[in-house]
Amino acid sequence: MVIEIKDDFDLQKIADSGQCFRIKTFDDGAYRFVTGSHILYIRQCGQGCYDVNCSEEEWREIWFPYFDLPQNYSRLRSLVPASDAYMLNAAKTGSGLRILRQEPWEMVITFIISQRKNIPSIKKSVELLSAGFGEPVVTPYEKLYLFPSAKKLVSASDDALSECRLGYRTSYIQDAAQKIASNQINLSALKQVDDTELFDALKQIRGVGDKVANCICLFAYGRTSHVPVDTWIHKVIEHEYHGKEPFTRYGKYAGIMQQYIFYYAQTHKKELQPVR
Repeated sequence: MVIEIKDDFDLQKIADSGQCFRIKTFDDGAYRFVTGSHILYIRQCGQGCYDVNCSEEEWREIWFPYFDLPQNYSRLRSLVPASDAYMLNAAKTGSGLRILRQEPWEMVITFIISQRKNIPSIKKSVELLSAGFGEPVVTPYEKLYLFPSAKKLVSASDDALSECRLGYRTSYIQDAAQKIASNQINLSALKQVDDTELFDALKQIRGVGDKVANCICLFAYGRTSHVPVDTWIHKVIEHEYHGKEPFTRYGKYAGIMQQYIFYYAQTHKKELQPVR
């Protein structure tokens, strides 16, 4: 099926944005996305046109909200004032990024894993975890494994989990699996609560601090006022904004602006290196 997307949409920038660790590319130009039990292969086939392997209903119900397509990102970029030159440049460079609406359980685990790991290492651990405990699926492109459920990880041994290169994060993942499998924390019900209650509930999981909780709020629940502050965002705040965070002025869109700056910082690292 061919679909049309008129707003900002760049598959490679989305893949490079650091918010999702299971995107895969193929020689024919297709990109693979996975959420829950749904697998999408999407390939650009013209200006604003994309070939997708799903039905119209699945695109509307699953992937349209997954890519946050109800939101007009081109309009949001126009909200950046000329006085915020760095943000203006970052938003222009990052045009095509989207905040993905991902599966909350997967976001909890992958962002626990992400602590003090680079992106290739995170991806490796996530794939090992999926291959070790997830359900296999064969598609015309590949054999892959769905992300494992909390119940599956509850029964996993320390040794089996250690083979996924989780290090000290193993106990955090076990705690998350136990709390979610037992329904002590109901990730679906949290969709209905306000931002503060959501944030506080997520922090009940071991290994989920402010930064990881903000990532989950933003990338799983679409709470776009949340701003994860990692090393790169901190460098930008210190180097470009003299220690004063620039996001508050953007209100409920602050997290989207953060994503533009994160992408820009990743692609302009030399600008943030101290002069020796």
